[in-house]
Amino acid sequence: MNAPSHTDDGRAIRAAVFDFDGLIIASESVAMRTWQDLYARFGFTLPLDKWATLIGTWDAPWDPGAELRERVGNGHDWEAIERERRASEIAQANQLPPLPGVVERLDDAAALGLPLAIASSSDLGWVAGHLERLGIADRFSAIVTRDDVTRTKPDPELYVRALAALGVAPDEAFAIEDSVHGVAAAKAAGMRCVAVPNPLLANADYSAADACLPSLAGQTLGDIIARLG
Repeated sequence: MNAPSHTDDGRAIRAAVFDFDGLIIASESVAMRTWQDLYARFGFTLPLDKWATLIGTWDAPWDPGAELRERVGNGHDWEAIERERRASEIAQANQLPPLPGVVERLDDAAALGLPLAIASSSDLGWVAGHLERLGIADRFSAIVTRDDVTRTKPDPELYVRALAALGVAPDEAFAIEDSVHGVAAAKAAGMRCVAVPNPLLANADYSAADACLPSLAGQTLGDIIARLG
């Protein structure tokens, strides 16, 4: 194990766990935009407050596709329509760069000797594919996704499995999250958590996070860790 970094109160940090969607790339915004376009095609509006319930989880009670089908009714090939929407989402997401500060903070982690993991409510193909596309897959010692768990965030299972993969205790690692569901999952796993709020959740309550940043740019990972005390 590499030498730990420390928080302001002297506690050791030996690893970090990153969320993916909305933190490493702005894929949450792309997904919402494709659903908004689809709703508009049928003369409806997709409210942001409903979409916000989906951010960071795969287990939300609201399903935009089910609601649209119910409102529009039969007479449409919904499987083909969803394939078309999903293809648009993938094409747009494949053009997304890393969000500001992401690569620099990964560089900081390497310099500090901190192992990293991903804990994502998305599937492995989506996450691993984008990490490879961005050239940063090798920065992460473990990738834990919804394929590995029975429930996604805000359930803590993704983080529990990420910690086990890294071989660290909850108080030896911290999470970086963009969603309220993600913050809740990390805290339920016993971790400290840094929130980088998703712009789509501008009015959400991030008070459960141990620190809150406007982005990952502008502060080193060492600075961020120091704030966690």
